[in-house]
Amino acid sequence: MTSTLQSSKWLHCPVSKPQAKQRLFCFHYSGGGGSAFNRFGKDLPDSIEVVAIQLPGREGRLFEPPFRSLTPLLEAVTAEMLPHLTDKPFLFFGHSMGAIVSFELSRHLKSKHNLEPKHLFVSGFPGAHTYTVDNPYHQQSDPDLLNSLKEMGGTSNEILENEELMRLVLPTIRADFEVCETYQYAEGVKLDCPITAFGGWQDEMLSEQGMNAWQELTDGACEVLMFEGGHFFLFDEAAHQTIMKKIVACSA
Repeated sequence: MTSTLQSSKWLHCPVSKPQAKQRLFCFHYSGGGGSAFNRFGKDLPDSIEVVAIQLPGREGRLFEPPFRSLTPLLEAVTAEMLPHLTDKPFLFFGHSMGAIVSFELSRHLKSKHNLEPKHLFVSGFPGAHTYTVDNPYHQQSDPDLLNSLKEMGGTSNEILENEELMRLVLPTIRADFEVCETYQYAEGVKLDCPITAFGGWQDEMLSEQGMNAWQELTDGACEVLMFEGGHFFLFDEAAHQTIMKKIVACSA
């Protein structure tokens, strides 16, 4: 099973742990890639194998067209992941765009395949049914979108100022934002799995009310943990260590 996993261009396994008792599937943020979770694979114990979803349009899949809407993305990801969801328990972690992808994938799997993650970790995104967009990033001009990325953080100035590189990756970043900003929550299946929601106090996208709203989307337990920092708080060392501990505790 692990060899098949490692051969898939959709699944990035930073540290192979064939004897792991469970898998943590990680879903990256807009403009990100599977490598964002390399440290998760190194810092989590051998009992948890980290598998990051690698969507087209980035890193090793740079020249493949990215998705621009959620439904076909979910269908494609489901087809790739299904063989790896039945041999051992699994958990989901998603940050920003990855939060909405992992949440809706959880609902899709429960509805269509009677499968559900053992635990869902959502990060940097409010309760899906509360999400609204005032100024869509995907509709901004290239210069305005670059300025928005600078303000958001998470991308080094060295990368943002590399014109050749940004010409390659900006269409994917724009497409990722379109996936999120055209998303509309629809009533339907309710999850049973517990949810842990992480957020940054200085993230303008989030509010305490919006984060607490995740409880309304599951019949399981829900916990909200807030950290100092903006949208990419999870790359702060203290937040990272706390998140690792929480994942281990919730996987026990």
